[in-house]
Amino acid sequence: MIIDDGELRCINCGSRFEPDPYLFNCKKCNGLLEYNKDLHINWSEIASRTTRVWKYRELLPRIENPISLDEGGTPMIRSNIFKNAFIKFEGANPTGSFKDRGMTVAISVAKESGAKSVIVASTGNTASSAAAYAARAGLNCYIFLPMNSVAKGKLAQVALHGAKIFEIEGNFDDALKIVMELTKEKKLYPLNSFNPWRLEGQKTISFEIFDQLGIPDWVIVPVGNAGNISAIWKGFKELKQLGLTDKLPKMIGVQAEGSAPIANAWLSNQSSPKFIDSPITVATAIRIGKPVNWPKAWNTVKESKGTFLTVSDEEILEAQKLLARIDGIGSEPAGAASMAGLRKLIDQGLIKNDEKVVLIVTGHALKDPESAMQDFNITKIRKDEKIIL
Repeated sequence: MIIDDGELRCINCGSRFEPDPYLFNCKKCNGLLEYNKDLHINWSEIASRTTRVWKYRELLPRIENPISLDEGGTPMIRSNIFKNAFIKFEGANPTGSFKDRGMTVAISVAKESGAKSVIVASTGNTASSAAAYAARAGLNCYIFLPMNSVAKGKLAQVALHGAKIFEIEGNFDDALKIVMELTKEKKLYPLNSFNPWRLEGQKTISFEIFDQLGIPDWVIVPVGNAGNISAIWKGFKELKQLGLTDKLPKMIGVQAEGSAPIANAWLSNQSSPKFIDSPITVATAIRIGKPVNWPKAWNTVKESKGTFLTVSDEEILEAQKLLARIDGIGSEPAGAASMAGLRKLIDQGLIKNDEKVVLIVTGHALKDPESAMQDFNITKIRKDEKIIL
């Protein structure tokens, strides 16, 4: 157990519980839980520290000895594509994605709680991060992946860090079901985003945006299992609670057309998603048909007066090229979904040219090199051949 002054609160019925590291759902209604604590800090003291996740330790669960790889502190890059668009490049984290922010907290909680083994289902990025941080912490790590659908860059990372890999027939949702069953049976510590402690690390994206840029008008986030967009929103709300800002951004969640249960429901004025049994998209990191955190994401967009939208695979791949060839930023397809969403929303007139927008580019291009190499134009020459440029 962690000694902490916070609490876990059910987002559905409002019930409150002691901060038990092994409590992941409400005891009364089985709803999702959110971690909260009293916010009493000196922001000027925080601002003087080097920008990393644990720079904001007073706003995170109290951990005596965090397991860290100096995650966070990712760059904010002004886009050449749209003058008021700024790219928060999460591919600069230690394992190449935003997952490291949450994993430093989740693994630290697991370690301090006495766990010996951790377990996670993943489309790739969570697996890479879990494997690295578990290795750092000296914990056994069990990874469950959908068979033949994880990008090679991510699979290589998992193997290199020594995690035990299980490929299962089916998709991510099938893998997550197995993980949840094994968590109950084997007392393994789960690292998926239904774990409220993990999302606490991910909210530091908003703290860094505030430090680097102030509060933007819009924040655009790729949505898969739907935890990150709600974590970022929670961070912005905490900044307001602290009296540091009166302004909050509107949150936009972007899903791929073939994997868009939340966006489809939102755009058709339904009250909840109709899950997809076989999601399809080139953006494998957001290829999730039954997102566990959809209620948190739904509340985020509604409360912030934002929206969800869908983008096609063609729009995602075009945005990936633009990011690379105009902004110099190498993004995996899922990360480029935020740029694809911005282009679509500007065309629709929802976002104005003078509004400040932050795009969360969630992962590095080398996570999924196969997608980047589909459009290679390589000229092969012989030793004695004249080169024409």
